[in-house]
Amino acid sequence: MEVSFHREIETLRLGAGDTFHGEGIMAVTKALLQSGVAYVGGYQGAPVSHLLDVLLQAEDLLGELGIHLETCTNEAAAAAMLAASINYPVRGAVTWKSIVGTNVAADALSNLSSAGVIGGAMIIVGEDYGEGASVIQERTQAYAVKSSVWLLDPRPELPTIVRMVEKGFELSEASATPVILELRIRACHVFGTFEASDNRRSEHSSANRFAEPARFDYARLSHPPVTFVQEADKVNRRLPAARAFIRENRLNETLGPEDGDIGIIVQGGMFNVLNGRLAEAGLSDAYGDIGVPTHVLNVTYPLVPEEIAAFCADKRAVLVVEEGGPDFIEKEIGQILRHAELGTKLHGKDVLPMAGEYSPVVVASGLSAFLTRYGRNEAARLDEWVEAVEAHSRTVARDLTAPLPPRPPTFCTGCPERPVFSAMKLLREEAGPVHVAADIGCHAFATFPPFSQGNSILGYGMSLASNAAVSGTQAKRPLSVMGDGGFWHNGLLTGVAGSVFNQDDSVLVIFKNGYTSATGVQDVPSSRPQGEGRGRGLDIESALKSLGVGWVRTVHSYSVSTMRKTLRDALGSGEKGPKVIIADGECQLARQRRVRPAEARAVAEGRRVVRTRFWVDPDVCTGDHACIRLSGCPSLTVKPSADPLKPEPVAHVNNDCVGCGLCGEVSHAAQLCPSFARIEIIRNPNGWDRFRARLSSALIRLFGGYAAPSAPDARPAPHPVPAE
Repeated sequence: MEVSFHREIETLRLGAGDTFHGEGIMAVTKALLQSGVAYVGGYQGAPVSHLLDVLLQAEDLLGELGIHLETCTNEAAAAAMLAASINYPVRGAVTWKSIVGTNVAADALSNLSSAGVIGGAMIIVGEDYGEGASVIQERTQAYAVKSSVWLLDPRPELPTIVRMVEKGFELSEASATPVILELRIRACHVFGTFEASDNRRSEHSSANRFAEPARFDYARLSHPPVTFVQEADKVNRRLPAARAFIRENRLNETLGPEDGDIGIIVQGGMFNVLNGRLAEAGLSDAYGDIGVPTHVLNVTYPLVPEEIAAFCADKRAVLVVEEGGPDFIEKEIGQILRHAELGTKLHGKDVLPMAGEYSPVVVASGLSAFLTRYGRNEAARLDEWVEAVEAHSRTVARDLTAPLPPRPPTFCTGCPERPVFSAMKLLREEAGPVHVAADIGCHAFATFPPFSQGNSILGYGMSLASNAAVSGTQAKRPLSVMGDGGFWHNGLLTGVAGSVFNQDDSVLVIFKNGYTSATGVQDVPSSRPQGEGRGRGLDIESALKSLGVGWVRTVHSYSVSTMRKTLRDALGSGEKGPKVIIADGECQLARQRRVRPAEARAVAEGRRVVRTRFWVDPDVCTGDHACIRLSGCPSLTVKPSADPLKPEPVAHVNNDCVGCGLCGEVSHAAQLCPSFARIEIIRNPNGWDRFRARLSSALIRLFGGYAAPSAPDARPAPHPVPAE
């Protein structure tokens, strides 16, 4: 796993009278246990991938409480899990990354909402929007409105988050409707405290199973003609029930003074940003003691018309702080004011941008414009703060002697996917460009320099499907890349099965690195069952052949020459239909997390340990940096040349090198200069190791070479470093 939560998991056992201190994700998990859930599951994805990690690492505790845990193969499978709450009075929660995950789950989500639930059903999504986002800039609000699923957007502080989880289940049951709890990146990782409650066992769970299945009830199915009845029930019964529950339980908060001629309505998740800017204006403090009437929407759908109208009734103007577009909330508030025949002026997207993240500077500028329009002097303080921030940015830019070099995102050091793209780049120089369908995952980094390969990204595991029409309209066979996570998530059926059925003439490269690495190294069905993992070791090649793929080759990822030859064979093969290359190489992050502790224990026990790394001979390096352009490894960099006849910087391997061998492989495959040397660093060497090191040094000195450096200014040894 990316992070171990074993120490923090002990806080999940806290009970009534205890104070919980920790991270947002841990608080959500504790709230689930306090709510008496019977089952949990989900699909990993930032920013809530840690939630699934915590659940998996707390499996023993979940077992004690009788909670069924499911690692879902995709978000649609996670949403379908909630079907248990349609027929049975059990609470369930699933999690995934939004908006892309919600796209995948949309079909199951719509049917779940249509039928309604008996037990509380909650979807916890990471609202991956704005700074640090890794997906398209859309909002979950659209799905909530479309499917009539209630959307909770809690103020990012732990007591509010925990309360909204617990009340969210009650809201779901009171209105027979599933709810979505959305958490922005910062809310997932905010730290704080709250007063804990005892964990609750569900009346029925894996520890106390239902003796009989639910009776057949056609009205519980999402199937015409009953869906027409369900649609009316959403509007006539469930929506009013939800609004009544929200109002009676005060899920939304009105902060600040009771009186005031202007006010603010803000999404709960945006409150901290707004409060920080109000503090800069002298209208609040770090504790949220606001000086302007502010209505915080911890539930952004449905809105409660009576609440909105009551808040706006005595105000000249109200500012709606709604991040992103379309302006769902602002338009609905405008409609509420119109129906209530209120003359309150409504502002929002006229002073704040329609698109993009509402950063502190953006919110400060919009808030200043709103305050200025209504004669508030506090706007001047905000303008001064914005000017100070912008002046600092100008100063930094002016003081730089030269523009900072671009640093595009790239693969980790030693990543097994990089050599495949090196082989693809070499083949492109040899045979010309081909259409490359990229995919979601680590391999998307290949769209950046130095590889710059990829014509489309349509969805997780959908690269081969996105090449379907391309293969029928291009003279050259198109190429698709896909990770093993994407393969099991969507690619097996959406891509491979469809390609076999239609005999699409294209090439697919599957990166078998063993995990869904981009989200923190979680297991997939083909992961090896080891340690605390949940992998089952399913064989990708067997799965491909079972679907009728006849041309399958498995190649070691780090063998650039073999990979280039296999790609050439696939693109030029006379065989029709899909051709699949499995690039087999474990994620280096996962490997290092396993290998380094084992090596440290071995060294401590006095056992012989060999670590491999690479070195560049500065006397041989020509300084053309072709090796860097073809590999892009972060450990392969440059340093000043000591030779006055070679003014260009020479290549240099820093100490981050993990010894994957790609730089040497690339140099060999591309017939570059022979400046790379493989070095073995030996800990706890034996007698033979010491003898070889002495003999090697003696022979090098005999033939006029240089021994190992003994001083800071000594020349580096063009031979393996002596044993430690």
